[in-house]
Amino acid sequence: MTPPVTAAKQGLISCHCCALVSPNPGGKGHPPAACPRCGATLHTRKTNSLARTWSLLIAAFIFYIPANILPIMTSTTLIHTQSDTILSGVIYLIDTGNWPIAAVIFFASVMIPVIKLIVLTGLLVSVHRRSAWKPRERTRLYRITEAIGRWSMIDVYVVTILVALVHLGAIAQVKAGLGAVFFAAVVVISMLAARTFDPRLIWDQQELPNE
Repeated sequence: MTPPVTAAKQGLISCHCCALVSPNPGGKGHPPAACPRCGATLHTRKTNSLARTWSLLIAAFIFYIPANILPIMTSTTLIHTQSDTILSGVIYLIDTGNWPIAAVIFFASVMIPVIKLIVLTGLLVSVHRRSAWKPRERTRLYRITEAIGRWSMIDVYVVTILVALVHLGAIAQVKAGLGAVFFAAVVVISMLAARTFDPRLIWDQQELPNE
């Protein structure tokens, strides 16, 4: 099977900012200094993609622990004060019969962050191992992971709305807990990790000669 013709083989390079494809007169490893259209610095691959993605992923894994242990919200009424983590809030919704809402929060705030971190870790490991296993499927998995990551912020949006609306002094009050800060950090950091990962590294293995 004849390998497909790539831009790198044709001496071309794509701008990360405006997507302009321009000639790479220096050849592979020596890109032109700047994009002729927008002036951005050109690189054949995202600079230090693996190192930056690993750093962000490790930070996200660390922050994920307090995000689930610490209370994400504290509600105070005349009767009592209650602090809820993400999972305790899901359990409370299930006990009160709000299964659809509980399912949405559990999937968006628990499952998606975990799946995203695991998928990105798997992609990084596959690149480090120079795996040639199903690059098309891995690329598609990366696109899905990058697209759904932002929906993990649903819990943060709910807490933000409640804090803004429920503010009745001594009668009722809702305050955001420290867990919300860590959870927001996990979501943002994992989104940055997905952005710093260069999926073209998955396909670079196809260009390497068999060893």
